[in-house]
Amino acid sequence: MLSPKSFPIFGPEYAEVEVIDHELRGAVFYIVAGHGGPDSGAQGKRDSHTLCEDEYAYDVALRLARNLLEHDAKVYLITRDPDDGIRDGQYLACDSDETVWKTKRIPKKQLARLKQRTDIVNKLHRPNRYAEYERLIVLHVDSRNEGNRVDIFFYHHSASTKGRRTAELLQQTISDKYDLHQPDRGYRGFVAERDRLYMLRKTIPPTVYIELGNIRNAADQLRFVESDNRQAMGNWLCEGLMEDVRRSR
Repeated sequence: MLSPKSFPIFGPEYAEVEVIDHELRGAVFYIVAGHGGPDSGAQGKRDSHTLCEDEYAYDVALRLARNLLEHDAKVYLITRDPDDGIRDGQYLACDSDETVWKTKRIPKKQLARLKQRTDIVNKLHRPNRYAEYERLIVLHVDSRNEGNRVDIFFYHHSASTKGRRTAELLQQTISDKYDLHQPDRGYRGFVAERDRLYMLRKTIPPTVYIELGNIRNAADQLRFVESDNRQAMGNWLCEGLMEDVRRSR
């Protein structure tokens, strides 16, 4: 085991990261948590609290990024917050101080925001274009009718064979975890093509776009407000990506 490295972006309690093995050496990941800055994304209500999509997607993104680093991956966290870090509370305060790599201000207009992130990822891709494995992971939280419970689901571009393979393996990993931990629950997460999504159309690295659940549904909200559940999502997604890397070698 190597000496821990410090990544202040994870916050004081999680900043020290130990590389526990080298399974992901040579793999490159770009992680984008949806929305941020002037756009909080979808919102839900629980008790007297407002749940903001960007805060919960970001917390899962941080946990996933930290897990990947433990296995010696190269990780670019595109959406960033200077003072949040990984948070273990239930209710994550909504704010607007997020930036993108590294301190670029997030535009107000949606198209400008998407183009900014896509341009950053594509620029970072250039020195990594010969990496043995490269993926962009985009994390969002869905918003639907309050009565509509939604399992984690995945989109990829129809022309991306690698994106489809990764999405399918992530979906299978989540399904297996539910079978193990909640065998009577059932899991209805799916994989689908979604060519109209900007970040699936315009980014160069193979991309998987992930919706983590319905922020307006009371049952799905437990997936977000309980920090152990956010960590589980980060763990399971990391495990799926590690398996994808193994199969690609």
